[in-house]
Amino acid sequence: MKRFLYLLFFFSLSLQAQFQVNGIVKNAETKKPLPFATLKTEKGFTTITDVDGKFNLLLPEAPETLTVSYVGYTTQSYSLFEQKSFLTLLLMPKTEEMKEAIVSNTTLAHRVIREVIRLKNQNNPLQKLNTFQYKTYNKLLVTANPDSISGKIDTLFTDFSAKEKGFKIDSSDYKFKKIIAKQHLFLTEKVSVFQFEKPVVKETIIGTKMAGFKEPIYELLGFSLQSASVYDDKYELFETKYKSPISDNALEEYRYKILDTVTLGNRKVWVLYFNNKISRKGLEGLLYIDRENFAVAKAVMRIRGVLNITGIHEFDYLPEEKVWFPVRKDFKISKGKSKEPTSILGGRIEFAAESDEDTKGKNASDFTYLASEMRVFDLQINPKLKIKKSYIAIDVRPNANQKEETFWKAYRPDSLDVRSEKTYVALDSLVTKEKIEKKIKFGRKIINGYLPFGPFDFDLRYLLSYNNYEGFRLGIGGITNEVFSKKFRLEGYTAYGIKDDDSKYHLGGAVRIGNFSNSWIGGSFTDDLREIASTTFAIDKRVFKLYDPRPINISTFYNHKTWRAFVETKIIPKTESIWQLTHSDIQPLFDYTFLNNDRLYREFGMTMAMVSIQWNPFSDYMQTPNGKIEFEKRYPKFTFQFTQSVANLFNNDFEFTKVDARIEYEKKYLNGQKSTVLIQAGYVNGAVPITHLYNTSPNNLTKDNLLQRITIAGKNSFETMYFNEFFSSEFVMLQFKHGFKRIELFKKVRPSLVLVSRMAWGDLKNPQQHIGITYKTLNDGFFESGIELNQIYKGFGLTGFYRYGPYQLARFEDNIALKLSFVLDLGL
Repeated sequence: MKRFLYLLFFFSLSLQAQFQVNGIVKNAETKKPLPFATLKTEKGFTTITDVDGKFNLLLPEAPETLTVSYVGYTTQSYSLFEQKSFLTLLLMPKTEEMKEAIVSNTTLAHRVIREVIRLKNQNNPLQKLNTFQYKTYNKLLVTANPDSISGKIDTLFTDFSAKEKGFKIDSSDYKFKKIIAKQHLFLTEKVSVFQFEKPVVKETIIGTKMAGFKEPIYELLGFSLQSASVYDDKYELFETKYKSPISDNALEEYRYKILDTVTLGNRKVWVLYFNNKISRKGLEGLLYIDRENFAVAKAVMRIRGVLNITGIHEFDYLPEEKVWFPVRKDFKISKGKSKEPTSILGGRIEFAAESDEDTKGKNASDFTYLASEMRVFDLQINPKLKIKKSYIAIDVRPNANQKEETFWKAYRPDSLDVRSEKTYVALDSLVTKEKIEKKIKFGRKIINGYLPFGPFDFDLRYLLSYNNYEGFRLGIGGITNEVFSKKFRLEGYTAYGIKDDDSKYHLGGAVRIGNFSNSWIGGSFTDDLREIASTTFAIDKRVFKLYDPRPINISTFYNHKTWRAFVETKIIPKTESIWQLTHSDIQPLFDYTFLNNDRLYREFGMTMAMVSIQWNPFSDYMQTPNGKIEFEKRYPKFTFQFTQSVANLFNNDFEFTKVDARIEYEKKYLNGQKSTVLIQAGYVNGAVPITHLYNTSPNNLTKDNLLQRITIAGKNSFETMYFNEFFSSEFVMLQFKHGFKRIELFKKVRPSLVLVSRMAWGDLKNPQQHIGITYKTLNDGFFESGIELNQIYKGFGLTGFYRYGPYQLARFEDNIALKLSFVLDLGL
């Protein structure tokens, strides 16, 4: 979903200075850059090179000399009499003193870091202070420096000696430069109030303005760019967490070097350079450490790789509290070194493949960058606070997007530059002209499988499907939307199976009883089919697929006529839940009889009370004028479902208890890889027919020939397990997946390799009760592993799985399953 949220027209502040010098500092012998070298002018202006050894000086007047120093190197002064656009400054290493200097420096740096780690709770404002409150102004923009972009217009060159036409310079760079010289690609501002009451931090957004939008994209307001605190054991940059250079065991992973001693806030601080000695893709940067209390006075965190990401934290010293308090954060993303195309924000910023750092051959969009700045003001220490609804991380005021210009002038630290002002005008006009907001709303509906038409959203799932019992199933249905009402909703569908020559339908409605909790109360009636032993969690969000692969080969269904009354709510912190009471009249549509208390059942009634809860304890939630949303999805996630039959109510035939649980974990990597873990279990106690037991989602056909068994793969199904092969009254299932980034083999052939392993154990109590169907149990454990090659061409892929372990079959080829796969990429 995130890919969709960050779309739009990612079309800098023009820095005015009387004197500007750019350059790089290198080792004179090896020509390698020297990161974080110190540069000083004769009038005392000081700066430090970045991790690439580069610097950018902006001064009110031209200095005569520039002095460069670096630990273990000879200090060198350079005359700036002859002004150049780019300087390469070389330092000679002190060969005789180098080893001794490094050893001495490293020893001191390690002693300093040990003290920083020992005293970090004492220096961390979130630990030392009980309450505080402050306001912030935040600006996020996507832009580029027009001076970095070649602005050549289309030109055709001819090689007369070869009598062939040469090459054509694309005018897209020229057009891009013209746009970026006038405006930014994207701009948003917000003003917030932060409140801290140990240990809770809550943000209330009192003003927000997003170029091109009357109502902001709320998820973007909560997008996590960098950690709020440098004292966290795991430091986060652009949704990826790294071990902090001041975590408890940081000395095992990082190396440190003292570069200089400077003054911040009238206090002496060490400047320490750190980098990761285990991973070349780890954090590196600078720590400014107070020489008296060993607190962090400033921090620069940097990642270099596919993307270059920098997060800067600045602090002010509060003498009364004796603590360095964060007052400014800056963040920037630009293109790094990558031999493959790289994109961020759902593909809205894309960088072309490149093998070197030379700007030759770069596309104009490669100079695009995302920058965010946050400023703190109106700080109050230890005020009397009582944070309400503390489990809501961000609360957006209902009128936050309706602030007048006087509001923004009062809260902006600096007035907007000309390009920023034109960005609002240009994007507001463009979005209105192109009806972008309507298109976004339409896209949100489509990606979830709805086609909006006035007050009604047609559900695309009902149009056409296929299974072995109904054959082709045709239908129509949907649900009313906010145009109809924000307080009432009606839903329904009707379908017809060509093979079974029968109609099915569903009717329902609900009333909204709580905006903050997004609570609804409603009821419905359904007359339809369902696969036997298929367990679903009522709380699961609908997933739209152009097709549902498993039912294509399923022939064992049961008909159910179900009355349902329900309440769905998010009133419990960090949960979504459904509470329901149902009565179903069940008719198995295959040869089956259930024996219970010496009585045979071909048809039966079941009255059940159920609660289904999804708990996301590590996710962050945002309260918006439109309701509560999970804006920061974190794992693991937990799902629990409890079902209890209700005796002597509406002709209930059986007494039983059913418990289902699921744990999901997912980790995404910046290089495009992803790991997932799924654990699911179920337990039934009491008399339950096979229609409501467990089958652990088999997806293989009972055919002799391997090629005859080729079907479409499911998402989490057992591809080598045959339909109706195993049934359980209790089971546990584990699945592990690791997906690698897509590899381009040929033009338009870019498969995604995924390694998969699945296993399941189970048992079936009272097997003698189930008459008319043969099956096995999972007592000894079922195992399969395989490879998915997804999206080989236009979404189509191929998967292969192998079955092994106690239930391995005698014939080798019967343990192999080959499947087709299809992944729909809407490019949103």
